[in-house]
Amino acid sequence: MESWMIWIAAGIICMIIEIFTPGFLFMSFGIGAIVTGILSIFVNNINIQVVIFIVITFLLFINLRKFSKKLISNESEETNIFALKGKKGIVTREIPEDGRGYVKIGGEEWSAVTRDGKAIAEGEKISVESSEGNKLIVSKIEAKEE
Repeated sequence: MESWMIWIAAGIICMIIEIFTPGFLFMSFGIGAIVTGILSIFVNNINIQVVIFIVITFLLFINLRKFSKKLISNESEETNIFALKGKKGIVTREIPEDGRGYVKIGGEEWSAVTRDGKAIAEGEKISVESSEGNKLIVSKIEAKEE
């Protein structure tokens, strides 16, 4: 079996392994081996082939690593109920003392309670502090004294 066949077979095996693993590590090895296999048709010296493989794999690993970090970024915006934190709204059904009422935020009505357990009357303005399950934890926005 000729060396170019071995390089390309190793490259294909690495690409298949990459399908099942994250991080682009095996993709670097796979592309490096395939390129080395193509170049080994023209270069018969195994030492030069290994150096070519190492250099190509290293360069690909560094560049694909940067790409994968951008692709798999942990920076994301909150969605659903978690995106409501800090939003302002209005009480649509009174929130009784130590009870549950309803607030309207951005056109949607949500179940809400107060963190301190105090009642908030219908029509009062509120701010969302956090969420717990499917209910919001809110606080009354005090009218500014002028």
